Amino acid sequence: MKLRKLEMALEKVEGFETPNVNYEQYKTPATVAAPFLHLAFMSGDIEGKTVYDLGCGTGILSIGAAILGAAEVVGFDIDENAVKSAEKNSEKMGAEIGESVIEFAVSDISKISGKIESGELKRADTILMNPPFGAQEKGNDRPFLEAAIAAGGVIYSIHNKGSRAFIEKFIKPAVVTDCFITAFPIRKTFDFHKKEVQTIDVEIYRIESKS
Repeated sequence: MKLRKLEMALEKVEGFETPNVNYEQYKTPATVAAPFLHLAFMSGDIEGKTVYDLGCGTGILSIGAAILGAAEVVGFDIDENAVKSAEKNSEKMGAEIGESVIEFAVSDISKISGKIESGELKRADTILMNPPFGAQEKGNDRPFLEAAIAAGGVIYSIHNKGSRAFIEKFIKPAVVTDCFITAFPIRKTFDFHKKEVQTIDVEIYRIESKS
């Protein structure tokens, strides 16, 4: 699928109805989600794979992975309302998703080895995530990195610009194989936001285990 076509499909995904500031709930924009997923697809890490989406929010990365032909996608989020929104979005976009199996579970990302409706979880081939940037509490992305490494597979993750030295040290013996910078527009979501749209630079990482 061409990048622009994927972006147009992902623009249909609805954001949070009641975003929670403590979870730093901002919708991942389609302009970021599409190239993020396209990198994973072109690297052979989506089609036919079992994909986990940690902190899935309203499901944009999960749905995108399904559109790109993942065999099975499981999105995890601690927020029940976010999971309900993700389920609604996936139902609405059933035609684009096609035959991929996509499910969502209310779960802390440190406890993703349990069961969901379809039975035991498989070991992930690929992990997708857009963890909190740490605006509310520094280091909020660390539990996500730990959970992703424990879940196995190749990891794709979005972080604040300037995070590479920390990430490379934190993930050892895993290694960063790809990293690129992109603009991440954050729409006015909470009362403390002054601008309608605040654009920041973020880094998109591909991380591979070498153990």
